[in-house]
Amino acid sequence: MRVRLVATYLLLLLLVLTALEVPFALSIASRDTQQVVADRLADATRFATLAEPALRAPRETDELTAELARYDEVYGIAAIVVNQDAVGVVASRPGVNLADKAVQRQARRALEGREASDDGTIWPWRLEPFVVAVPVGRGGEVIGAVVTVSPVGKRVAGVRAAWSVLAGGGLVVLFAGIVAAWSLARWTLRPAAELDAAAHELGAGDYAARVPAADGPPELRRLGSAFNEMAATVADSLERQRAFVSHASHQLRNPLTAVRLRVEDLGLDLTDPQAVEGHRLALEEVERLGEVLDSLLALARAERGRFELADIDAGEVAWARVVAWQPVAAKKQITLRYVRAPHALKARAVTTALDQALDALIDNAVKFSAEGSTVTIRPAAADNDGVDGVAVHVIDTGPGLTEEQRDLATERFWRAPGTQNVDGSGLGLPIVAVLVEASSGRLDLLANEPTGLHARLWFPAP
Repeated sequence: MRVRLVATYLLLLLLVLTALEVPFALSIASRDTQQVVADRLADATRFATLAEPALRAPRETDELTAELARYDEVYGIAAIVVNQDAVGVVASRPGVNLADKAVQRQARRALEGREASDDGTIWPWRLEPFVVAVPVGRGGEVIGAVVTVSPVGKRVAGVRAAWSVLAGGGLVVLFAGIVAAWSLARWTLRPAAELDAAAHELGAGDYAARVPAADGPPELRRLGSAFNEMAATVADSLERQRAFVSHASHQLRNPLTAVRLRVEDLGLDLTDPQAVEGHRLALEEVERLGEVLDSLLALARAERGRFELADIDAGEVAWARVVAWQPVAAKKQITLRYVRAPHALKARAVTTALDQALDALIDNAVKFSAEGSTVTIRPAAADNDGVDGVAVHVIDTGPGLTEEQRDLATERFWRAPGTQNVDGSGLGLPIVAVLVEASSGRLDLLANEPTGLHARLWFPAP
């Protein structure tokens, strides 16, 4: 954006410089040309006055020859007098080329009775001499012509120097314009860049992100103030929501504990089999409600937390979680298979992110896998969009999820169809997603072939 804005400023400046300097440069070349034309016409007219007697009496040319030679010696300008047949009569120096096209052209024009002075403009790149011719005669009678051939080296050098000064001045102005345009664009766009950075930080979960609203154009300052107010409102709303969830969960635990104790006491006096079964189901529902409250507390803490990142050994953490879940898996006759990496796998993540994430993923894998199946946990080095890191794969052979269900699996309280009677709160994967995101990692839920779910946790390398 800054480059485009500076380019716009410079384009306008370049157009202004072109509109000012090009006509000025053309006028300099035209002015010098007109001066040369005026000087040469005056000289040639004077020589035409002297040449008329010489052309009428060809023997009386000594005075004219001396005058032309003196003129050539002083000014370095060749002059030649031709008769009506365009044949040279007197020349300022020997060897003047009458066969030159420019000399012939101007001589013919003069013999037609016109002052031949339209020999082009003296440009900085001109190499040809400047030729001027005037007719000799009176009363409409033309008996010859005087032709002057002027070298243009000095005039071309003068025009070139003037153009160089103009170009140098234009470059200085252009450089100053670049500096001024860059500074102006930076001053104008700095609030926009700060607003963009703060918006990304806010989107990444840093609800304390704000923008300084004291610099830049008034419109962007007002926009920055409005953004800060919006960010404060959003942060306050989210904090109130999380505080409510946390407080509500805490407040509900005491009544829930009391209900559990009363329900357990009621079971002491029950003898009817149906009543005993109803009592058991009531206790299970109380247990399930307790798990939901615990999950809500964990999710509120995870979303509210300002986590510290640490370097962890993903292989050791994964192995520790496999060992911890072995008794639960063995009870359901499920094999936990751990594939050890050939070397240590270091990752940078929230201190407990990998532990909690593996607990949730292994719990789901064991919970939904059939007896005799295998759950594989495999850590490995992997990159993500070109960033080095570590991936921990949890692969089961259970019923799995459809693509649509995998997209919904990280939403709070979402349960797959047909699993409503399975223990769980529907908050395990949302907690995993929050912890992985706080670690700048990634959670991918993929289909396993032929059946099952392949959960992939990725964390960046230290």
